[in-house]
Amino acid sequence: MVTLLQLLYAAIVLGFILLIAGLVSVYVTTEPMPYVHIHESEKYFKDPNQGNKKTPFATIKDRPSKNLSVIVPSYNEEERLPIMLDQAIEFLEARLKKNSSNTYEIIIVDDGSRDSTSEVGLEYSKRYGTDKVRVLTLERNRGKGGAVRVGMFSSRGEYLIFADADGATEFPDFEHLESAMKQINTKDHGMAIVCGSRAHLQTEAVAKRTMFRTFLMYGFHFLVWFLCVKGIKDTQCGFKLFTREASLRLFYNLHINRWAFDVELLYIAQRLNIPIAEVAVNWTEIDGSKMVPVWSWLQMGRDLILIRLRYILGIWRIDRSIKSQ
Repeated sequence: MVTLLQLLYAAIVLGFILLIAGLVSVYVTTEPMPYVHIHESEKYFKDPNQGNKKTPFATIKDRPSKNLSVIVPSYNEEERLPIMLDQAIEFLEARLKKNSSNTYEIIIVDDGSRDSTSEVGLEYSKRYGTDKVRVLTLERNRGKGGAVRVGMFSSRGEYLIFADADGATEFPDFEHLESAMKQINTKDHGMAIVCGSRAHLQTEAVAKRTMFRTFLMYGFHFLVWFLCVKGIKDTQCGFKLFTREASLRLFYNLHINRWAFDVELLYIAQRLNIPIAEVAVNWTEIDGSKMVPVWSWLQMGRDLILIRLRYILGIWRIDRSIKSQ
């Protein structure tokens, strides 16, 4: 007759075997450095004012020719994108009129949309010109992190910000991020990051959420703090400003392409001792989110564990030698 002690022993052995099998699987299925392939069609943008003539994008290793690049990752955003673009362009045009050095470009990255996101973006290219608004249409869906990376790698700005297409963050709050950037970008390496933050809105958010969703939110924040990133209250806000050098180093080393990519970016930044600031921004929840509340949080929780595990075991590596010059 099997005793309780024997069952416990068998469970421990089985657990150990599963753990070893899991670690072996992680090693076998994981590359140490990310593989970033940009398809030939993704290297060009169309100019609707010249019969959709194709012109090559810049690359992140080129010298900057604009003050600011705005990267807008977009997946099925034909309805929400115009509101965000109208607000951003109004703000950026006003800045440009005040100071001619405040040049900018907006790169709309269509992440394999099934709707008319690219066509909507091209209407803005037609209206404002491709020197200011460009559309980068990906051949397939890469995920938000992948879309942001390709946009960053195709930019011309001295500073680069990615902003969500839903317009949840008020774009004029960029000035707060810019001010913080000037304060922390003081090192010779020229690298710094400023994160927009909704942490000041957390009390209100908790009041509106169910107990289960509140539990998931706090659980995710704890995992971020415990496993990956210390000192940043809101890692997921889609409004982050980078210097050009920081963008190159971070996105070159980024492995995660989907929702948890922000966490890995900040994890890499802290490993590279890149200064990071966090600034409160105005934020409004917009209908039409692509995240499935419970499932997406569980996926991100899994990704956080894998991020930490892969870096601790040396499966994922950070290339510290990559530089713009």
